[in-house]
Amino acid sequence: MTGMNRSMALSMAAVTAALVAASPPETGAAAAAAHPRPTITWQPCPAYSDEALDMMVPPDLRYRFEQLLGRLECGTISVPLDHTRPRGRKITVALTRLPATDRAHRLGSIALNPGGPGGSGYLMPVQLLTQGAADGLNDRYDLIGFDPRGVGYSTTTDCPDADEGPDSIGPLTKAQARTRYRAEAEANAACGRSDPAFLARLTTADVARDLDLIRAGLGERKLGFLGVSWGTWLGVVYRSLFPASVSRMFLDSVAIPDFSLVAFSDGRAAAAERNARRMTAWLAERDERYHLGSTARQVSATIAALRADYDTNPRAFTDLPIALDGSFVAVAASQDAPVWPLAGQVLTELREATGPAAPPTVKEVIRVPSTSEPEPPADLPEQGNRTMNRAAFCNEDPSRLGFEAAWAAYQRRLADNPLTGRSLGFSAGCAGWPLPVQTVDLRRGGGSLVLSGHRWETPSPYEWTWQTRAAVGGTVYTVDDDVHGSVLQQPDCAADVVRYFGTGRIDRGCAGVPVPADAAEKAAGIAAFPGASPGKVTFRTLAASKLSL
Repeated sequence: MTGMNRSMALSMAAVTAALVAASPPETGAAAAAAHPRPTITWQPCPAYSDEALDMMVPPDLRYRFEQLLGRLECGTISVPLDHTRPRGRKITVALTRLPATDRAHRLGSIALNPGGPGGSGYLMPVQLLTQGAADGLNDRYDLIGFDPRGVGYSTTTDCPDADEGPDSIGPLTKAQARTRYRAEAEANAACGRSDPAFLARLTTADVARDLDLIRAGLGERKLGFLGVSWGTWLGVVYRSLFPASVSRMFLDSVAIPDFSLVAFSDGRAAAAERNARRMTAWLAERDERYHLGSTARQVSATIAALRADYDTNPRAFTDLPIALDGSFVAVAASQDAPVWPLAGQVLTELREATGPAAPPTVKEVIRVPSTSEPEPPADLPEQGNRTMNRAAFCNEDPSRLGFEAAWAAYQRRLADNPLTGRSLGFSAGCAGWPLPVQTVDLRRGGGSLVLSGHRWETPSPYEWTWQTRAAVGGTVYTVDDDVHGSVLQQPDCAADVVRYFGTGRIDRGCAGVPVPADAAEKAAGIAAFPGASPGKVTFRTLAASKLSL
């Protein structure tokens, strides 16, 4: 899910059903009688400049990417803004299709969603196959990408982010938090009032209803679905609303099934601390390199003391645009296993730093802004829409805490998570959002379902996979790594996904991304998480993913 404020750097029944909190679903027969089969308008795909392509794909994959773009079909479909009023205001949803290469043995269509809410899935068929691991998925299936309502080439709107003032150095005070809370709550209120009719309909259930119209427009009786992160929530909601429309569904890095911002943030904070304890054991085994302690307990104590020291005495290095406090230490302790060599070196350098210049690895992971950086090309497609993210979260979040409750929850997370808690950003969440809460009751049944959970990951803690299985059923597929959504990038895991969609059969898991064996592999992590804002950390922060799946 993409973040809502500065500190958060956070993708089908003959027609749609009218299921909202206050009204029952239409039956398939009633829906078919009420709505004719929708029409997809196919049209030429967008042409991208060299500048845009350079930003969309690495040079070594450019040829493959453009080959796939040449096979892509692009279209739009008109859908009701409010599916309970099918003859009312219409909006547009943009979609793509990458036709199956083995047309003689074609099995159907698989819709794809990369997460969010607010992530663009328009080019996901091309992006997925460019990576190479899941090539076989396109042999017998058409791959369907789409921009959910509120995103990219679909009908959208934008609200400004809250102006929270400058970043604070050192632990956040209650007065600073109150100022931030007020600014976010006011921005939420202003956003919700700017186009309430549209924003109120930016919900997972509305996207699911759009997806079923896409299924019908494609002429598919049933639709396969492959979702990652928030795309897993879209998947279980779609399957709950349209059980007769699902063939096979694979969901990777499963989202929380009973959403509230409180439970969401608590779950992620606890998972980050749990994974940090794994990293301390890894660092202890390599004490001859990192000198942070020869046992996990010693490394934990070293990191906790270092965090406290940097909070008490923030370091301002002459060649960095920001001062470093305890939050930076906590960020380093919050990294996924592929980045542990890099994070370990950062922690070592922070401990030994004397200034005035920043230690070399610390400087490497801070992106220093350049005055010569060009503006993104005008034809670069939107990768994620922050307003869709905010609206989808807030339309479905029943917590909407007042300041005192939000501050107490933040303080509790800091206390419960001594290694990683300071990487958390304080946020008003959905306070001030003026539109009513909308929820969906999850249901069992409706096609084959595989829930892929990563045993150690932070953004979608493993326990959420089992909570979702308890709510909707399905088979749990366990990935023994801590990397969010890694299944489609790892050849052995991706092969299982391809086999599942071809046969309906799957085993119980895969190894996923391996833990680095060599402490000298620190360079691998430096480019692992590109795209950070100027002056921010290039590797993942817990705050950056707080409201993003």
